[in-house]
Amino acid sequence: MLTSSGLSFHQLFGLTLSVLLLLPLPSHSADPDPLQDFCVADVSSSLSVNGFPCKPASQITSDDFFFDGLSKEGNTTNLYNATVTTGNVLAFPGLNTLGISMNRVDFAPGGINPPHSHPRASESGVVIEGKLLVGLVTTNNVYYSKVLSAGQMFVIPRGLVHFQLNVGKGKALAFTAFNSHLPGAVVLGSNLFASTPSIPDAVLTKAFQVDDDVINSIRSKFPARSSWSNRV
Repeated sequence: MLTSSGLSFHQLFGLTLSVLLLLPLPSHSADPDPLQDFCVADVSSSLSVNGFPCKPASQITSDDFFFDGLSKEGNTTNLYNATVTTGNVLAFPGLNTLGISMNRVDFAPGGINPPHSHPRASESGVVIEGKLLVGLVTTNNVYYSKVLSAGQMFVIPRGLVHFQLNVGKGKALAFTAFNSHLPGAVVLGSNLFASTPSIPDAVLTKAFQVDDDVINSIRSKFPARSSWSNRV
């Protein structure tokens, strides 16, 4: 059967389906929209389907909607002289299904939030104290960067590799926000050199075009289980 446009029903159906699949659907841009006022996470549950089950309404209290975990300065005596304090659904269950979260990032002088990406969220951030070099790299290997001072913002598109480096003389502080309640973090150095089990040397030597001793030297500088490799 032909339609008035001269296309068969099956051709028209296929064309319509192709257009729908190509459209930028809102559900692909962030976490799925909630279907209720709130869903405070029951993080003790073993079940998880793109989010945590909701606590029963009878167990909800005012404390479920407030979080003071970002009020304290983080310990920067580590490999990178910087630390990320996460305010995601695991730390703040009230964020469950809301598609938002925040981090606090503290930097000692010279500290770095090393090159990493967030597979499930775009990121925006504001410098609160100090001076940070913020950089990102596109999928075409184009590098963008700028030195930011207190009050200035940055944005990182979802999935792109980026970093922040303290280039000031003192400490630095930034707050970052995400359009996911659990954005995830792939920290490149830890991901490649502190995985469990280890990525074979043959893969890394070929990928970086170096000898085994270079890979072994780099790997020795990373803890077997780095906290930076498990940030979420």
